Amino acid sequence: MQDKYLRLSAEFDNYRKRTLREKMELSKYATEDMLLKLLPVMDDFDRAVSNIESSSDYIAIKNGIDLIYVKFNDFLKQNGVREIASLNCPFNVDLHDAVAKVAVDEEDKKGKIIDVIQKGYYLQDKIIRHSKVVVGE
Repeated sequence: MQDKYLRLSAEFDNYRKRTLREKMELSKYATEDMLLKLLPVMDDFDRAVSNIESSSDYIAIKNGIDLIYVKFNDFLKQNGVREIASLNCPFNVDLHDAVAKVAVDEEDKKGKIIDVIQKGYYLQDKIIRHSKVVVGE
């Protein structure tokens, strides 16, 4: 009976150590898949930077950077990141950080956001960054 108990105890200890090691590896490499999906966007940026110096066609450069922006925006959407709607919306302390208040002449702009300094974002339903906004007063 004592031998059975020692074996079971050792087996449980091995299980605990193995699961702890697996958790550490999982947290260490959890972002690997996301980063692999992000690398093509970085490759596009590298190509754009290397072509900026040698190209004189600014419209082509602008179009290339616009394409990279769209690709990166799509990547964020695929991973559950979305922008917090702010401009011309009522100020909400749960979603927005007011960095300034500006006097406005129009009555319908009072208490509403008239400028966005920095966009805010959701990750699924969680706010990962609040919008920094200017509120009409």
